[in-house]
Amino acid sequence: MNPPSDKPRPGGGPGKPGRKLGPIADSVGSAHRAWLEPLRSGFLASGLTINDLHQQTGWAKSKISELLRGAGLYPRWEITNDLLLELNIPTWPMRRLWASAALEAQKKQEWIDRSVGEPVTVSTSPSVPPIDHRAFVELQYAPYLRYAKVFLKRRGLADRAVAEAFDILWLRWEEALSSADVVRFAWSVLRISVMVRAPHIDGCPSFGTSAFDTFSLRQAQSHEERFAQYEESSAVFKTMSRLPEQQLDVMVLRYLLGMDPSAVADVLGVPIASVRSDERHARHVLEIGLGTDSNPEGNAL
Repeated sequence: MNPPSDKPRPGGGPGKPGRKLGPIADSVGSAHRAWLEPLRSGFLASGLTINDLHQQTGWAKSKISELLRGAGLYPRWEITNDLLLELNIPTWPMRRLWASAALEAQKKQEWIDRSVGEPVTVSTSPSVPPIDHRAFVELQYAPYLRYAKVFLKRRGLADRAVAEAFDILWLRWEEALSSADVVRFAWSVLRISVMVRAPHIDGCPSFGTSAFDTFSLRQAQSHEERFAQYEESSAVFKTMSRLPEQQLDVMVLRYLLGMDPSAVADVLGVPIASVRSDERHARHVLEIGLGTDSNPEGNAL
C-alpha cells in the first residue's frame, strides 16, 4: 500500500481546534450526500472536533474537513473508514453507499476496488443489519419499490433508490428507533432517496412515462381513445404533482398503486384518519384544478 503523503504519523503534538464545520458543498451529488449526511450527523453528535479526529486518526485536519464538507476530490475509502470507526458508525452499509457515490463521481471500478482493498482496521460492526431492521425491510420493500417506480422509470434507478434508503436506515437505525415513529422516519428516508433522483418541472416531481401505464389507458381500444386517455392522465398527474408531500404520497399509493387506506397508513406511518383526510383534501384540489368531479384515474394500476 502507498499511504497518502498527507497522513502524518500519529502521536504528533495537539493542534488548535479548527473552525466550525461548514455546509456540504453544492457540487456534492445525491449518492455522495446519502452517506455524507449520516457521517456529518454522527460527527456533530459525537461532540468531537476536527482536531480530535486529526489526533485520533492521524489524518490532516484539512483532509478531514474536506471530507466532511464534500469538498475537493472524492475521498478514498481508507480515510472514510477511519472516521467511521472513530465515530462508531457501521461500516458495511456505508461502504456500499461510498462505492455507489464513487461511480457517480466518475471514479473507475479499478480505483474503487483498489481503495477498498487496501488494509484497513478490522471493524467490529456486524456485516448484516439488526434483525428488526431486516424484518422491517422485508415488510416494506415491495411498497417502497412500487412507489419508487412511479417516479423513476430508468432501468435499475428505482432499485438503487430503495437499496440506498435501506442502507441509510441501517446507518441511522438507532435514531429511527428512538424517533416518534420508526415507520414514518423510514418513509422520510425513502422519499428523499426517490425525489433526489426524480425529474422535476417547476419544482414539482414529474411522473413522466407513468401516464402511459394507467389502467384506463391499457383498456382503451382505439388510437383515439388512447390519445384522449393519455391527455386526461397527463392533466391529472400534472395537478397531482403540485399537491403537498403527504397528500401526493397518499394519492400515489391509493390511486396509482391501488392500496387501501389501512395499507397506506401502514406504509406512511400515519393514522388512517390522516390518510382519509389527505385523500379528501387532495381530491378537492384535483376537482378544482381539473374542473371536474371525476375520480382521478378511477382505477388502480
